[in-house]
Amino acid sequence: MSGQSQSHSSQGPPIWDPSHQGTDPSGPAPHWAGRGSAAHRGVVLAGVLMLVSGLLHILQGIAAIAEDDVYAVLLSYAYEMNLTAWGWILLCVGVVTAATGAWLFREAEWARYSGVALASLSVIVQFLFLPYAPVWSVILIALDIIVIWALVAYRPDLPGR
Repeated sequence: MSGQSQSHSSQGPPIWDPSHQGTDPSGPAPHWAGRGSAAHRGVVLAGVLMLVSGLLHILQGIAAIAEDDVYAVLLSYAYEMNLTAWGWILLCVGVVTAATGAWLFREAEWARYSGVALASLSVIVQFLFLPYAPVWSVILIALDIIVIWALVAYRPDLPGR
């Protein structure tokens, strides 16, 4: 019986054939260059970070609109604005950022371009809001820079990605 299995395996097709598993390199590349690729994981990371950043912007905006004692009032600042106005700006940017982050999961191409623009806008807004919440703003700026990198690094038109 063991002689049969040895002769059958040497004459028949291999037990594992990569062409039947969807790993054939000559086959068409998937739309997002493979769901397990590093580039796709970067876009997913950007989507998660945009959702988190958007929610943090929303919370930051609500706190500024409520005008409670979360933020200290500054005496002099070059980009000084009413704290309520800052709150509405942060709230609007947060809602649009979170929505765009959610669209990144749906593989919308426009969401990648919008994500870069919104993350760049968020960096500027957080820089201007820096005196009111320095540590918080620096953390959000760092998140936004990671989002920009992840979305710009994704190149679906390059082979092998």
